[in-house]
Amino acid sequence: MSDFSHIPVLLSEVVACLAPCAGEIYVDATFGGGGYAKAILDGANCRLLGIDRDFAAIERAQSFQKNYADRFFYRHGKFSDFPSFLDQHGIDKVDGIIFDLGVSSYQIDDPERGFSFRFNAPLSMAMGCNDLSAYDVVNHYSENELIAIFKKGEEPFAKRIAKKIVETRVEKPIESTSELAALIASCRPSPKDAQHPATLAFQALRIFINEELIEIEKALELCKKRLKPGGRLIVVTFHSLEDRIVKDFIRKESGHTPLPSRHMPFVEADFPKPTFSLKSKKAIIPTEDELRKNPRARSAKLRYAIRVGD
Repeated sequence: MSDFSHIPVLLSEVVACLAPCAGEIYVDATFGGGGYAKAILDGANCRLLGIDRDFAAIERAQSFQKNYADRFFYRHGKFSDFPSFLDQHGIDKVDGIIFDLGVSSYQIDDPERGFSFRFNAPLSMAMGCNDLSAYDVVNHYSENELIAIFKKGEEPFAKRIAKKIVETRVEKPIESTSELAALIASCRPSPKDAQHPATLAFQALRIFINEELIEIEKALELCKKRLKPGGRLIVVTFHSLEDRIVKDFIRKESGHTPLPSRHMPFVEADFPKPTFSLKSKKAIIPTEDELRKNPRARSAKLRYAIRVGD
């Protein structure tokens, strides 16, 4: 196995929320570097099913299968595929499901993956199980389609960037991360928070290419059917687009959605029984000590809820 160092974000908090117990079954829907999986399997005599769309995770999973024989099972695929993985093993419902969303540090740090503007690499940004690459989108999508993608990613200079891309690719295709990052930087002022000018546009492309927000919405809905009563849903997010979806889902499913108007009558039939119990309205964030050890954790938020009802 190639050298790899993975620092799981909010590890102790994730394990505390899950509270692994002997005999229980969990899903690590974003296996990645295996940091959460290892802590869970070491913490209790339980079973864990890991899933990840990244081909690079397969080799790491194979070592887990050797070390945790009969307790760890792995499948390559998107995390919304986890129900078919459970069906494959004859499992109806589980005791906990964990999601660690967004791009992983090992993906960012691999120059060939094209996730980062820190390296000059081919435009890819594909996590795995993809039909598209960043090259396809940047060089073949219309100006209006590019505007929509960048706006969805909250890039304030979406129109300017899309126009420049279309003008530039007439002469030659945009082929590398460095080319694209320089083009984006020429279209907008540098952010005041020292963030790279290409950060939001790169993030928007990555989210679109990998259908990340669609995947989150699909997977969260599936959790309602595949978690036992008392089962724990744990989600770690790294930017506002992800976190908003998770926060809104948990609040809605726990009955914390506000009435449209205080003047409207309350009709119980309009508000289904909660499927989750919200443990805290506030997200759990990294401690100062963790941030000193792992600065990449600075934007992480952990939200969790407990499945209730049938």
